[in-house]
Amino acid sequence: MEHGQEGTARTGSPAGSHAGGYRIYAVTWGWLLAITLLELAVVFLGIPKVLLAITLIVMAVLKAGLIMAYFMHLRYEKLSLVYAVVVPMFFLAIVLFSGVGPDALSVLNFRR
Repeated sequence: MEHGQEGTARTGSPAGSHAGGYRIYAVTWGWLLAITLLELAVVFLGIPKVLLAITLIVMAVLKAGLIMAYFMHLRYEKLSLVYAVVVPMFFLAIVLFSGVGPDALSVLNFRR
């Protein structure tokens, strides 16, 4: 191996090129913090419960997408691997909601 190519042997990129790579994590963390603060603001606005639930679910999905893309590094993977992770999680959510959903939704009848 020639001098100056130590970083290319394992990673395929020049040595030291990962030094600025942590910026994307800070930016992602900033977006996650902003979405979390937005969630808190939406809760304290006093909007109708159905709109509140939909808004919070959308923001939670956005946060989950950011986490999967950047912290789990799925942004850089092949699409088939992403589907292999996301599709089972989607079906797991359906199965869990089908088991817990009826009890959770029955609470709506008690608060009238």
